[in-house]
Amino acid sequence: MCMCVCRQWREVAKEDYIWKLACSKRWPSTTRSSPSVSPSPSSSPACSSPIGSLRGYHKLFSSLSRHRTRPSPSPKLSFEALEFYVDIWIDSVPVYSDVIPGTVALSGILQPPSNICNSMKEHLQSPSSKMAILVNPPFRVSFDGTIRVSLLVRRCDRDQVACVIDRTGFDYVDGPGYKAHTYDYLQFSAQHPFVSQIRAWLALLLVDAPDGELEAFGIELDFGDVADSDSQILLLLDMLDWK
Repeated sequence: MCMCVCRQWREVAKEDYIWKLACSKRWPSTTRSSPSVSPSPSSSPACSSPIGSLRGYHKLFSSLSRHRTRPSPSPKLSFEALEFYVDIWIDSVPVYSDVIPGTVALSGILQPPSNICNSMKEHLQSPSSKMAILVNPPFRVSFDGTIRVSLLVRRCDRDQVACVIDRTGFDYVDGPGYKAHTYDYLQFSAQHPFVSQIRAWLALLLVDAPDGELEAFGIELDFGDVADSDSQILLLLDMLDWK
């Protein structure tokens, strides 16, 4: 900001000694010299001078303290090329199986049952509800038994399949929110060795049946805070271990 006042201030502020003081306060080690070590004939020359004296402390400070936000690359996938394969079992008995086009999952539940709770209505209308599908017909849910779900995704452009959720159980039931949750860790391609510990969350959306029991009328998929936009979801899915 001082350098933008006038030409004289710019020349004064460009003095490297000022920036050496700034670097010494923020990174004291950058003004120190490394111990003098005689390099062997086969090794690279030793770096004995302070890092800032070689490249200039002004350049060092400005390059390290500036945080640049890089835009995300354009996804190679599209929801038109995706299909989701959903299977749900209660006590090993299949109760739901369907193939959901990616565009249908993205559009969400536009016409939910009229008797869902108010918190569910607000949730389905909020931007956080990204990928949800309507279960038709709805199926009865009893948490006295074991409920498991499997979710595969197929990319039709390459005819490849990846596993998103592998027969996991619903360990957490949000009674007031009328949702049951499960998750599984995504399996990524070997081309992305440093990407791990990212979970895919799947929820059963529940409603009271006329006889007082619970029914699942919808299924929702999200990836927490890792991917909360259409393009981020596609970039994440593109990194999966496709077979």
